[in-house]
Amino acid sequence: MAAGVKRPVNIFKLKNLGEPKEVFNWRLWFAVLSFALLGAARGVDEGLISGAFNSQNFQRSIKYTSYSKVEQANIKANISAMVQIGSVGGALIAFLVCDRIGRIWATRQLCVLWIVGISILMASNGNLGAIYTGRFIAGLGVGQTPVVGPIYIAEITPASIRGICTCLFTGFVYLGIVLAYFTNYGCQVNLGDRTAARWQVPTSLHIMFAGLILVLTLAQSESPRYLIMRGRQEEALRVMSRLRKLPQHHDYVVSEISTIKAAHLEETEGTKHSGWLGILKEAFVEPSNLYRIMLTIGAQIFSQWSGAGSITLYAPDLFHLLGIPDTNTTLLVTAVFGIVKLVAAVLCALFLVDVIGRKRSLLLGIACQAVAMIYVAAFLTAVPQLGMHVEASGMLTGSQMAGSKGAVAMIYLSGFGWALGWNSMQYLLTAELFPLRIRAFCTSLAMTFHFANQYGNSRAVPNLLLPVADGGISPPGTFWFFAAVTVLGGFWVWFIVPETAGRSLESMDRLFSLPWYKIGRYGNQEAEARDERRSFAGEKAQDLQVTAVTEVEDK
Repeated sequence: MAAGVKRPVNIFKLKNLGEPKEVFNWRLWFAVLSFALLGAARGVDEGLISGAFNSQNFQRSIKYTSYSKVEQANIKANISAMVQIGSVGGALIAFLVCDRIGRIWATRQLCVLWIVGISILMASNGNLGAIYTGRFIAGLGVGQTPVVGPIYIAEITPASIRGICTCLFTGFVYLGIVLAYFTNYGCQVNLGDRTAARWQVPTSLHIMFAGLILVLTLAQSESPRYLIMRGRQEEALRVMSRLRKLPQHHDYVVSEISTIKAAHLEETEGTKHSGWLGILKEAFVEPSNLYRIMLTIGAQIFSQWSGAGSITLYAPDLFHLLGIPDTNTTLLVTAVFGIVKLVAAVLCALFLVDVIGRKRSLLLGIACQAVAMIYVAAFLTAVPQLGMHVEASGMLTGSQMAGSKGAVAMIYLSGFGWALGWNSMQYLLTAELFPLRIRAFCTSLAMTFHFANQYGNSRAVPNLLLPVADGGISPPGTFWFFAAVTVLGGFWVWFIVPETAGRSLESMDRLFSLPWYKIGRYGNQEAEARDERRSFAGEKAQDLQVTAVTEVEDK
């Protein structure tokens, strides 16, 4: 080759480039940590609300005992689920905010909504209207967290660690749950059950997390992919160089930026100047994108109605139902449940999601959930008096007490499976499946279904647990329903969900361009074969280009 002729960077080989050690630096991990903390929004709320609601001071402030049993179930369901219904609205507006003001400012405004809502709740003084309003406003902020957090993390991390980093978001969901459970337990033991501090101190965890995240965003830069989407390419190159701790002219940085720019150009080529109509058309008319939308919506339906989310929300009540009558013991057992889920989330992030793959990890988690739900349903069917009268726990036989302990262990197993499978994958798959142009919109749509189904499930569970005579399906019927949904979801995953581990965000199109009936079972293998052919063609084209340049130089 003639002197001075520089071989162009081969963007087709980005997937195969060994990542330089500088890529895994403190700036990247600090940015991931700052946005992973958003996961605590859901975790803190799910872990706090049931324990706080059950405190005597809170129930006395809303005159809870003056209502009938059915009215009490409705009030508890409404208060518990009001954050979810607010989150539906939050998820709906998240894509507008994300694409209009960026991922950083979207995070700041959701933190403000979160703080304002919780402040109204803490100042409610027993007024149900104020409680509902405060939790709804907080939900508007909380509902944006699973859109903004995973999108930002997925957009700044290399493909090889994207699964681990996105699962950190899930890990912080469980950290929030553990802190909430233990704060409830500590306040119950040390502050008593009759003071307002019993529920206000745990509730202040919301404000602590929101304030911390708000401060941390001041030290972060906007996502390079968002900057490219907004036409700020030089700034995107500077940010990527900073995140990767490599010079702007380094082959790895240039390759990554070139790939993002090429993918964005390809996405916008046919939809330029078409606005929101173009985004909707691209999302719902393009078969590969429609498949992705149906996949993420299906994941939300099966995950939320498998029952694991409502077990987290109503854990103290369900442990009470399974034969643990003492309030302090129930809260302690619930706190240990949170630790089990946190450990499962860490194991999933570190050893499974990028090692054995997304799909296998998901199927393993679903299998654990199915076994647990079937056992609990069978136990409550065999000992129906537990579902009718909690006092019956003192009259259980030796074998029934052993069965009760087994049911508690199975609830732990269900939490382990949930953290290992659905609760990690529903965020990761949603964040990494879609093209850049429609990523925020489709993630927002998926999270809208997430919170709508979570609201429906959390709102329904107190009523489902009621006896058939009161309009419910009884505790055994509730768990048989969860078991059926879990098993059905496992079959759906086996046939429909593809493996996406190790693929760059820009290479997903080749996976979903296959016929729909091949994507779930054979998609990754065939897409990899296409990648190899594409890489080979790219190298040949570059060789021809370099040869032509050399010939010109020689002449």
